Amino acid sequence: MNIWDMTQALVHHLGSTIRDLRKEAGMSQIVFGEKCGFYQTYLSRIENGSANPTINAIEVIAKGLGLSFFELLDLVKLRIEQASLR
Repeated sequence: MNIWDMTQALVHHLGSTIRDLRKEAGMSQIVFGEKCGFYQTYLSRIENGSANPTINAIEVIAKGLGLSFFELLDLVKLRIEQASLR
């Protein structure tokens, strides 16, 4: 896997993890966006893997989900590892 593919996989898994955690928390994108201070359209792009959020944005999102930055990244890492086993 080249660096571009690895980056795309990371962005995809980050977005799907955020989406699943947001839904588990019972929040719509609009409500979650308001909580984090982001537009719903930006969150949508993050969740579907078409936006590459900054570290600061990831930290804000993690806090909005009740997690630390590193806890969120650990969950993303777990998803990547699970996907590689398939």
